[in-house]
Amino acid sequence: MGSGTSIGRVRGLGSAKEGTHHWWNQRVTAGSNLLLMLWLLLSLARLPGHDYGTLRLWLGSAWATVPLALLVVSVFWHFRLGLQVLIEDYAHAENRVVLLVLLNFFTIGMGGIALFSIVRIALGAAG
Repeated sequence: MGSGTSIGRVRGLGSAKEGTHHWWNQRVTAGSNLLLMLWLLLSLARLPGHDYGTLRLWLGSAWATVPLALLVVSVFWHFRLGLQVLIEDYAHAENRVVLLVLLNFFTIGMGGIALFSIVRIALGAAG
């Protein structure tokens, strides 16, 4: 026999067996956010100045551009995962799909703008 009540088995209620994947993604992105943010703060602290020219020269290096781009991706992914849980738990059922679609558009749009800005500065576009 299966677990749970008879009516629960008929209705298909029970574990969806998908929560651990989402939970692990949140923990992994939280860890990468911590490490990459520490890298960013230490890197900025070691710069001789914090004017646009110095930061542009620093960001021109692949050793700065790649981790900064990874930080942006990790932060926006973590942001999306966290707000997805919030929407799924607290939004009314009739609004849930619309809010999740808006969340996806917002996250991809803002992350794309941030990555575009990093690449533009790294490749030496005039400011």
